[in-house]
Amino acid sequence: MSMAAVFLAQATNTPLDLKQQIALLLVAMVSSKGASGVTGAGFVTLAATLAVVPTIPIASLGLLIGIDRFMSECRAITNLIGNGVATVVISRWEGEVSAETLRANLDRLLLISCWWCKAAESALPQRPADALKGSEIVQRIAALGMGAREQFIKEQVLRGNVPDFWRRFVTVEVVRQLDGREHRVAYQVAPDYLALGSDADHFLAPISPMLAQSLADEFGWMLPTRQMVNDIYLAATVKLVPTTIAPSEEMTTVPVFQQHNEMVKRQLQEAMKQHPLGALVAGHKKDVVITTRLAAAPGKVAIYGWHQAVGKPIQPLYLGHTNAWVDYSQGVRFVQRAMLVNGKKTTAKEVLADVKLAALLSDEGSLAVPRYEFSKVTANPMVTVGKDTRFAEKVETLTFDPGVRVVINSPAELDANKPVRLVLYALPNGNTIEQTIGRKLKPGDDWHFDIQHIGAQTRWLRARLPELNLVVVYLENSDKSWPTWRRKNDADSKRISAIVETLRQRFPKNTTRLVLTGHSGGGSFTFGYLNGVKSIPEDVERIAFLDSNYAYDPALGHNDKLASWLAGDTQRYLCVLAYHDSIALLNGKTFVSESGGTWGRSLAMLKDLGAKFPFKAEVTEEWQRHQALDGRVKFLMKENPAKAILHTRQVEWNGFIHAMLTGTELEGKGYEYMNGRVYSELIAVE
Repeated sequence: MSMAAVFLAQATNTPLDLKQQIALLLVAMVSSKGASGVTGAGFVTLAATLAVVPTIPIASLGLLIGIDRFMSECRAITNLIGNGVATVVISRWEGEVSAETLRANLDRLLLISCWWCKAAESALPQRPADALKGSEIVQRIAALGMGAREQFIKEQVLRGNVPDFWRRFVTVEVVRQLDGREHRVAYQVAPDYLALGSDADHFLAPISPMLAQSLADEFGWMLPTRQMVNDIYLAATVKLVPTTIAPSEEMTTVPVFQQHNEMVKRQLQEAMKQHPLGALVAGHKKDVVITTRLAAAPGKVAIYGWHQAVGKPIQPLYLGHTNAWVDYSQGVRFVQRAMLVNGKKTTAKEVLADVKLAALLSDEGSLAVPRYEFSKVTANPMVTVGKDTRFAEKVETLTFDPGVRVVINSPAELDANKPVRLVLYALPNGNTIEQTIGRKLKPGDDWHFDIQHIGAQTRWLRARLPELNLVVVYLENSDKSWPTWRRKNDADSKRISAIVETLRQRFPKNTTRLVLTGHSGGGSFTFGYLNGVKSIPEDVERIAFLDSNYAYDPALGHNDKLASWLAGDTQRYLCVLAYHDSIALLNGKTFVSESGGTWGRSLAMLKDLGAKFPFKAEVTEEWQRHQALDGRVKFLMKENPAKAILHTRQVEWNGFIHAMLTGTELEGKGYEYMNGRVYSELIAVE
């Protein structure tokens, strides 16, 4: 203020003696108090200050009118800095703040500020000028199936078609007492659930956890825990009251999504009269969350929240739906993975893995895998009709990451009035799906096309099981070996569980029963599945090992899981086919150990299950037959006095047929196991 007065004196050529200068300084110190708090107040205060020196013309104030706005901003900044410095000096003088505390808080504020800049410069592309509005997106996806719908939504997000307000993530800070000490965590969250379109016309898009995780991986985000959802609700500037729609079969459809979107939009319009667009909003949807319980529930979605005005959520943590379930009430709130703990940069993964610090983000203890784990399936599977026109078959081809190809062979038209038997057939080492299905050999063909013929055996079974929709799923991997693929890609057996769950979801839940089987190394797929589940699911009806139980290991709980599953229902079957492979000769030498081949593994399996169920044995020169539970459990083990290699013969000579029928009234009817093909006329030409 005094500088402005001196400037005007110089501008008007008005001399000031020392007495006048001191008077100006003293008056300005008093009159400028609070001048920076109100825009324009400094100009009025300056006019009063000039009254101390009448020789300076009041009219000279006109020289400052054009620049006073900028001067006002500078006065405000100077005032803020001065007040801050004075506060710190006095606090240090009085011993109320230490240098360490001051440094930690300044570092935290600096990092949070950097985060905000980073969030404003999100990896999301700029929204295209021709991008669709929210209402237009709804029209585009209304008639799409879930796979195509989610692919379209993903493409919109990757193109940057999200509202401007949604890009500016909001900082949430939480303080908790851990081990008697105060700990502080700060992280950034999206201001609302995933929104598509523009600020004026946007659509809150319910999506599956698979798509949510895919987008999170793309942009460095994560999904919240249950505790984080609670903290976000408490921190929200705008807390909406949940609005519900009566449950119905339509609640998973886009029209109902949009109906709820309009209901929420009306609430927001009222709230935004007091709060700007982009303020943190909560309470209007349930959250898709991560939880420790997902490890024991592969293929499920965890849902929590929808807080009422009193802060209590309508939906407790729930994992009853598959990960393909998406209804109008679900929302996905993204959180930046980078965060601050006690002023230091870290990540959510590091915090959640820490046994002590995990409590800052989770009320369930540490979380080793803070994400959804699943195998990706192509959004638009290729569907063809069986090439051999004699057989009415539909063929679908899917791919899963990493390196898994699946072919689903089903009747051309599934009969909705018949139950589905979904047979998962894991391929033997070295074979392709086409070779496993089989066909009539042509000159120059690989001999592998003529050793299993699961396709022809399936057709034989369909003719004798007309009361079922018999569907066979062939599973192949890029290594042509399930043991090798598992070691490289699925050490914790979660991917196989997710693949099985994804395939199961393609068929009616209440009328579908599962069969797990495979030949040779394909048995490793079945054991990988057993490793990945806490207990064998109730809808698994049959497990069959076609000379494929090499990976059996009681130390991994295989015997206990099988025994518990068999005891749980009288319509569950276990079939084990093996031959005395430890004495078989290849080029004059044995090639498997006494305990490591399927003969040894079958004997070990038989011994372990024999401790739980009484078995009846029938031993001849040619066979060892063991059965329990009224024939629902059968071990058929062929002696091998000729020391031959019978590995593929066990499948080729009606092995798949026998494995599917043991324990039923059709066992042995119309065919004989290990005694020539019964299905030759059903082999496809190509």
